[in-house]
Amino acid sequence: MNVSDPQVTRGTHRSDRSGRASLNTATVKHASLAEACEAAATAGFGAVGPWRDVVQAVGAPQAARIIADAGLRASSLCRGGFLTAADDAGIRAALDDNKRAIEEAATIGTSELVFVVGGLVGSTPGGAPTSGVDRDLVATRGRVADRIADLVPFAAEHGVRIVLEPLHPIFAADRAVISTLAQALDLAAPFAASEVGVVVDTYHVWWDPALQRSIARAGREDRIASYQVCDWALPLAAEPLNSRGHVGDGYIDFATITGWVRDAGYVGDIETEIFNEQIWSEPTSRTAETVLSRYEKHVAPHL
Repeated sequence: MNVSDPQVTRGTHRSDRSGRASLNTATVKHASLAEACEAAATAGFGAVGPWRDVVQAVGAPQAARIIADAGLRASSLCRGGFLTAADDAGIRAALDDNKRAIEEAATIGTSELVFVVGGLVGSTPGGAPTSGVDRDLVATRGRVADRIADLVPFAAEHGVRIVLEPLHPIFAADRAVISTLAQALDLAAPFAASEVGVVVDTYHVWWDPALQRSIARAGREDRIASYQVCDWALPLAAEPLNSRGHVGDGYIDFATITGWVRDAGYVGDIETEIFNEQIWSEPTSRTAETVLSRYEKHVAPHL
């Protein structure tokens, strides 16, 4: 479990609970890592959750310095994964890329590397399948399990945990063949909790009738590595992936889900991760302020 001592390092005009708030860089997609960190620190966040693109833009050692100089923690690194290749070349490429991601996570100082496991072989993200797409979900999930087993020793050597993120079922074809927290926990079960954990991302799991039970199980197994929040807003965008909304603008019951996560014993960072074209067009500082105010209103009171 991520048990970093929550503390406010900048923006002390905010509540102490804001020290657990993390700004995922996907929420401010067009900002550099330095710009995102400055906005997060000024607003009063305790952490940032960088994606690999902003880390790779400056190199992992420099990314670590940028985050530290802003007085922040790296709550996680997004993302590893896409483990579903069936051919030898594809498997080698996936393993090599994920090993680089593990090294990047260790360098920037986070123990949590979020994995989106990938869709069916031959799928086209957001589009029609290519010719000869492999529609065997069972076999595909089996390959995901095999690749996790391949990567666990390397990750453990670097002090990094593989963190499995189930995605909403609308993304099962092209982005993630695991759709529920229970599926993610079953994949994690053969490994120590320090080696493989799970993400509770409200956008992807809020609909699940077994969610309370699965969060409680994740807590008992000490596998909750990240709690990510954003809202389910309608209507869906033409690209459903970019339909996430600010907390409080949609249909998700953050009080209840946050209470379940709290009762499961999670005391780590809470990342706001939003994919939304309109939000991306806003100034970075304004978005950071909005994200933190929504966190303080809808999430923090229930921690």
